[in-house]
Amino acid sequence: MTNSPSGKRKVILSEPRLNQAASGSLSEDVDEEDAFSPLRIAAAQGNPKIVTSLLAQGADPNEPPKGWYGKNALQAAALEGHLEIIDALLSAGAVVDAPGGNNGGRTALTLAAGQGHEEVIDRLINAGADVYHPPHRYMGLTPLQAACEGGHERVVRKLIALGADVNAPAAFTSGYTALQAASEYGHAAIVKLLLEHGADVNAPMSRNKGRAALQAAAEFGDVAVIDILLEAGADVNAAACRAFGTTALCAAAEQGHLDAVKRLLRAGARLDVRSTNRSWTAVQAAKTYGHIEVVSVLLDAQAGKSV
Repeated sequence: MTNSPSGKRKVILSEPRLNQAASGSLSEDVDEEDAFSPLRIAAAQGNPKIVTSLLAQGADPNEPPKGWYGKNALQAAALEGHLEIIDALLSAGAVVDAPGGNNGGRTALTLAAGQGHEEVIDRLINAGADVYHPPHRYMGLTPLQAACEGGHERVVRKLIALGADVNAPAAFTSGYTALQAASEYGHAAIVKLLLEHGADVNAPMSRNKGRAALQAAAEFGDVAVIDILLEAGADVNAAACRAFGTTALCAAAEQGHLDAVKRLLRAGARLDVRSTNRSWTAVQAAKTYGHIEVVSVLLDAQAGKSV
């Protein structure tokens, strides 16, 4: 067992251990809610022989996900791009839009879209997957939002052509609209594409831990995306979300993005607007994290000097 980049545990099994899993003899030292079924393990690891064998023995293709961030077998296969296994699970009756775990709750299509697995996406859509599927309340994403987060422009174009809503609302907590998701990770081409298709540059953000598109771009520090958003009418002084939010200027200052700070100041960002929870100004954020150059620029702007 290893830790994945996100910090979540990932079960890595050799072929012999997969066979142990298939026979039910595998014992993992994990919490009960995190213990994966043999079918789930084989689907994630991409072993069609074992998946087919388990299904033939009566394994349920719709066994629910375990754990807060759990995935069922179809979702696990979709995340990893295992097309042959997806075919086997769908043929066995797997529900294509089954919900994921209690946190995130992402469908198979959303997971595949986030990874850019185009063949898997086509197979799931042909099986009836819903491109309009709303995001789970906590950390959820629509398929389009996931593709935008992942930076998969071809998938974004495909989903838009199929009618996906570019302005689908963000999840209640830790969610993003499509434009906010693309802005968060500096995917400039996708940002432009979404705006061309009518994305709202000032769309409401997630109530908890949300970011407006400009705030997300500022936190990432991508001046090119910041420019695109400002030209499209983004509100440089948009208020932070209700819980754990940040203004654009405070976000850039906290991360030490000097060029982004200068660009926002030139666009009229106010120095007195505070983030939520900690109630920091941009100057306080920059000082706290030791970004001396940013502090100097902000103090100069406070004194009326040009930046």
